[in-house]
Amino acid sequence: MSEHAISVRGLTKSFSGRRVVDNLEMVVPKGSIYGFLGPNGSGKTTTIRMMCGLLTPDAGEGDCLGFDILQQSGQIKENIGYMTQKFSLYEDLTIRENLDFVARMYKMTNRKARVDKALEDLGLADRAKQLAGTLSGGWKQRLALAACMIHEPEVLLLDEPTAGVDPKARRDFWDEIRRLAGKGVTVLVSTHYMDEAVQCDYIAYIAYGKKLIDGLAREIPSMVGLSTWLVEGPELGALEAALRKDPGVGQVARFGTVLHVSGIDTAALEKVAERETAKKTHDWTRKEAGLEEGRVQVAARPLGAHHGPLPPGDHQDEDGARGVLRVLLEVAEVHPHLPHPA
Repeated sequence: MSEHAISVRGLTKSFSGRRVVDNLEMVVPKGSIYGFLGPNGSGKTTTIRMMCGLLTPDAGEGDCLGFDILQQSGQIKENIGYMTQKFSLYEDLTIRENLDFVARMYKMTNRKARVDKALEDLGLADRAKQLAGTLSGGWKQRLALAACMIHEPEVLLLDEPTAGVDPKARRDFWDEIRRLAGKGVTVLVSTHYMDEAVQCDYIAYIAYGKKLIDGLAREIPSMVGLSTWLVEGPELGALEAALRKDPGVGQVARFGTVLHVSGIDTAALEKVAERETAKKTHDWTRKEAGLEEGRVQVAARPLGAHHGPLPPGDHQDEDGARGVLRVLLEVAEVHPHLPHPA
């Protein structure tokens, strides 16, 4: 039996002469929460649509749940749940009516029982008669997830599912994702929220259609050669502003009364620490990553190198590309050491 839920190789897709996904390879282990990171316009949505059979790649191959993405897209669609960026259910139907409609689409014979269970699982039972169009963003999100899970799929594909919802709704949503993963559901979720990325077992980062790095989330620090110092003392605001302009510093993040100063150039960051320590105004302490040292050279494409229309769902964000390493540093800095998924 295969140990992966999704495996793709050489995935390539172009729109109007612009290559949106470029020779992408990815393996998503069964039962894992796999974070798919990248700036807007990096090709995340297009990749997900190819994985679930909604788009045919120009080149490449792969399988999802053992079904060929090129030849067996129908079987893939029957066995996965796909939650799009935009709420796509009927706003003039009630919550129950929407779920019943989805159950009909899957030709379920025990529709009422399945709908009742979906309402209960997602905390929607008390709102079952409410029109979907009157729901807040967080409740629409719950309804969309219930619709995705009503047929009990083995794989769940979530395309930036919490964009535009409040922090509490995002936390509640992730509680549900972890519950599903605990039951063996494989979850592939695209996001640009760091507090969501750090909850994933695995992380892949793409920019301009190319995968830059992937692996166990707990191993990302060593893969990018991360070095971190903790800084404590008075007037951290002024110091933070100064450090952000220092070429030897890659990232500065404030956690309460402590600055986390990180970079992938260890020697340059040590010089910064030595210089600031000599001033005797702040306490600098090296924070060991606790993982085997390693480096991955990540080369982002030049900004502004791509022109032409974008496919639906992918929107160019050149500022996001500037933060490729910054994002990886943030993930590495705050990620808890998760156990390897079963």
